Amino acid sequence: MNIATGRCLCGAIQFEARGKPLWVAYCHCHSCRRSTGAPVTTFVGYLRSQIHYTSGERKTYNSSPGVRRSFCPDCGTPLCYEADWCADEIHLYISTLDAPEHFTPQLHVHRAERIAWLELDDSLPRYESFSRPSQGPEP
Repeated sequence: MNIATGRCLCGAIQFEARGKPLWVAYCHCHSCRRSTGAPVTTFVGYLRSQIHYTSGERKTYNSSPGVRRSFCPDCGTPLCYEADWCADEIHLYISTLDAPEHFTPQLHVHRAERIAWLELDDSLPRYESFSRPSQGPEP
């Protein structure tokens, strides 16, 4: 079984993601950008049952109706996105993983909300809002 490990900046929160992820995607939405302070975010989606927190307790807040975002209460690192529309999934911020280079993005979502000066030079599918092929993101 593949096990990906990750943590917050200070190491107080640590986790394991077991098995194959559902998808990997860039999100350009306003909410994700504000949550991270970055011009684009990248998520890796897993089933809730695949994620195991091995150290610490994350803090969660409701960022919008039906959406929860978790972070480390000590250093503030954003950790994940959870929503009612996909209650069986957890979307991890890819940069919290110890080896994010092992997870290649597959698509862009919410491109209509992207910052105009940001254009990533790749040939991935781009969705103006949200698309959920089989199982996929809507952060």
